[in-house]
Amino acid sequence: MSSSTHPSMPLKQKKPLAYYLKRDWRLLVIISLPFTYYIIFNYAPMFGLIMAFQNFKAGRGFLGSEFVGLKYFLQFFQSIYFPRLVRNTLLLNVYGLLFSFPIPIIFALLLNNIMNIRVKNTIQTIVYFPHFLSSVIVVGMVVNMFSVNGGVINIILKQLGMATHSFLSDPGSFRPLYVGSEIWQRFGFSSIIYLAAIMSIPQEMYEAAVIDGATRFQMMLRITLPSILPTITICLLLQLGGMMSVGFEKVFLLYNESTYETADVISTYVYRRGLANAEYSFGAAVGFFNSVVNFSLLIIFNTIARRVGETSLW
Repeated sequence: MSSSTHPSMPLKQKKPLAYYLKRDWRLLVIISLPFTYYIIFNYAPMFGLIMAFQNFKAGRGFLGSEFVGLKYFLQFFQSIYFPRLVRNTLLLNVYGLLFSFPIPIIFALLLNNIMNIRVKNTIQTIVYFPHFLSSVIVVGMVVNMFSVNGGVINIILKQLGMATHSFLSDPGSFRPLYVGSEIWQRFGFSSIIYLAAIMSIPQEMYEAAVIDGATRFQMMLRITLPSILPTITICLLLQLGGMMSVGFEKVFLLYNESTYETADVISTYVYRRGLANAEYSFGAAVGFFNSVVNFSLLIIFNTIARRVGETSLW
């Protein structure tokens, strides 16, 4: 029978947009919440970047303020504080990358090898808890431990017959205190993403390794670690893209004038000049410079990761 005798198949009609809006309105409402958040707090404020190129006056507004070009960028680059700010910001991030980044990965690998579920859940609860403490509480705990008068560490040193030390006013102690408190507060919660990646590894791979006589350590090195390598790469790229940003709250609460040499970073300097001294255009210029450098670093490292391996952000 020829194909001409077959009745033609009805073409699938395209439904109007109103149909999909009515069908999926619940999902649209849910997704509209984060979408609205990013529009209001991340994209709408970008219009304020025009302040970086103006001598902004609140009474005149964005459109009425005098345009000064790159004046405030040059002020920042020529400032005597510029080398110190960039050095401190980069060093805190480099130390965080060297010490803070590997610990959640190692912890996730070790935790995955604990067979007792009750012990495993108890450890997870203990290490996750510090993440939910505010920076104020964490800094308060650091102060109580390392203060000269009544600090736990100095009390122990005194009991051992050793000289006490003013950790909080010592520029050389700031970076270890900052990085150490960050590790304690963040590593447990940061390990969740690696544990989730480990859970997605097919169990058949481990069963085959057991049959071949592989030990737990060999399975961790040859199966688990290579399987979560794409996740590690993505997290590493995200952290490298923020090398010029340091959490403002903890630095601001932990530093003082005697530790400015090693503790003063770009974000705290912007706070003092941009908000405390009401130099809004200068603060906007420094913040804009910071964002451009971070964005450039993200593009550079993502390009390198795409050419070297198969995993990248885009």
